[in-house]
Amino acid sequence: MTAHPAFLTVIRGTAPLVVSLPHTGTDIPDAFADDLVSPWLARKDCDWWIERLYDFAAGMGASVVRTSISRTAIDVNRDPSGVSLYPGQATTELCPTTSFDGEPLYKPGKAPDVAARRAGYFDPYHAALEAEIEHARAVHGTMVLYDCHSIRSVIPRLFPGTLPNFNIGTNSGASCAPELQAAVEAICDATAFSHVSNGRFKGGYITRHYGAPERGVHAVQMELACRSYMPDPAGSLGPDNWPAPYDPAFAAPVRAALIAILNACLAFARSQGARS
Repeated sequence: MTAHPAFLTVIRGTAPLVVSLPHTGTDIPDAFADDLVSPWLARKDCDWWIERLYDFAAGMGASVVRTSISRTAIDVNRDPSGVSLYPGQATTELCPTTSFDGEPLYKPGKAPDVAARRAGYFDPYHAALEAEIEHARAVHGTMVLYDCHSIRSVIPRLFPGTLPNFNIGTNSGASCAPELQAAVEAICDATAFSHVSNGRFKGGYITRHYGAPERGVHAVQMELACRSYMPDPAGSLGPDNWPAPYDPAFAAPVRAALIAILNACLAFARSQGARS
């Protein structure tokens, strides 16, 4: 396998499943750390504890790709061309300049060097992810790319009201077979949690760019509302209450559902491979 930069964790598995963890990093490179308003604010919108919630994936034989770099440095789930994934709606950029709540992340006059960060962090992540996708596809014929995310349950700037627990994104059905989406939905239906498919979150750049069912690449994004697996304060946030610590007992019910979902992804991919 190709040697990867130190900020990437790449585990090559044997199963027809690739798990992407693009927003769980908290590392802020020294080169621009002083340009930021505060380290806490720069990490506020991390997908907190998702790498721990899904730490069973490698044991199922899945390939796993994760970056340790904070999304404030570079968001590897945004279109590198700068085109908005959600035209007309509030969102953040390839190199975010504001938090989800609209707070400035950088000091005045300290705009990020987007081209340098894309070359340094975005491109290596996608080279690694694409290599794992193509390896799984070559070996198995059909594979599933599962993109893991979470977000606070209430963010008025981004969406009204309270987000459902499970937010399934398949690019409005274009990134995977309908039977795979239905299998994920059925598992969510069997839980006590709420869910929606292709609601506020339809899948980011990763789901939309790589999902190609006609090639045997079926992509699903799962955006979890944080309250599903961790305490999610309803009021103002600060270093004293965010993020809440990871509690395995609190996370256990949703983790059980996620194990079932990844098993369903594996079963789908294997059933398709058997037909080819």
